[in-house]
Amino acid sequence: MATRTETRFSLDGVGRVPLAVAFIAVQALAFVAAYTAGRPTWYAFFMIGSTAVTAYVLHGDSFVVAAATLGSILMVALGLPLFLFVARQQPSIIVEKALNPDVHQMLYLGVYGPLLAAIVSLVFGVPLAHLLSKGFAGQQLVESLVDLPLVVPHSVAGILILFGFGKGGAFPNVTVLGSMVGMVLAMTFVSAPYAVNATREAFESINDRLEYASRIHGASRWDTFRRVTAPLAVRGMVTGGVLAWARAVSEFGAVAVVAYSVSFFYPPAGGEVTTQHAPVFVYGTYLQGGLAESGAVAFILLGVSALIFLIIRYLTSDSTTTGGVV
Repeated sequence: MATRTETRFSLDGVGRVPLAVAFIAVQALAFVAAYTAGRPTWYAFFMIGSTAVTAYVLHGDSFVVAAATLGSILMVALGLPLFLFVARQQPSIIVEKALNPDVHQMLYLGVYGPLLAAIVSLVFGVPLAHLLSKGFAGQQLVESLVDLPLVVPHSVAGILILFGFGKGGAFPNVTVLGSMVGMVLAMTFVSAPYAVNATREAFESINDRLEYASRIHGASRWDTFRRVTAPLAVRGMVTGGVLAWARAVSEFGAVAVVAYSVSFFYPPAGGEVTTQHAPVFVYGTYLQGGLAESGAVAFILLGVSALIFLIIRYLTSDSTTTGGVV
């Protein structure tokens, strides 16, 4: 009986790097050509087709080809708007907005406010995550309450904050509506699930024997958590904090309801200024200045957020967090 021999490329980790670079370069050239011709749809079909061909050449397996093709369709839906957004920006407007003091204040608030929300989420979320990782009676109810903000519409989240902490709420002497406190509360409400869930998964991945060994050698629960559990889960904590920060940066509905404009101390001005959270500011710019001006502000915000995210990812990578030991 004749047998069919399949030919596949076998690439090690080193060989995959130039191949990936070449694939990205081809994609970039194809996008530039399609955009220059005014036919971005061509690039969408090219990316899907080239991905399928590449998967077939490297693997020759129908399942891999099908998975890569279907996955590339999603990548087109996610990546093409981003590519077109960057390509259609006007440098002159970007420079104008980058030099605008109002944009500087928005960027400061857009980083500072979410940072406070992420810190609050971690300070109170880490202990809760540790308890959830160990299990207790009524855990499902607590987990449902933690995950509730994930399914609540954003504007509804803002209304809940006003009912819970606004006038007649839990803290009647604290001003929530239109204040920095209200903005941080709204951000914490929608971002806390990310901090809690990421940290809980980190705690659950720790071998119970390590904690048990610490306890039988005389360490208290506090010492065990401080010297064993927390160091092993620190990457999960950082990941949860980054996710919470990113979620707070992108929040619009809850912040627009609770604190459309807020006053805060702005160090470069040496006093208080009033501005809006980044998504609210972009929306206001869109209503007043149109797509071009709001696109420029969004481009600047996207660049700053991406830079901060990449720096944090680098600082929390395996080699930096473990000192190259692991």
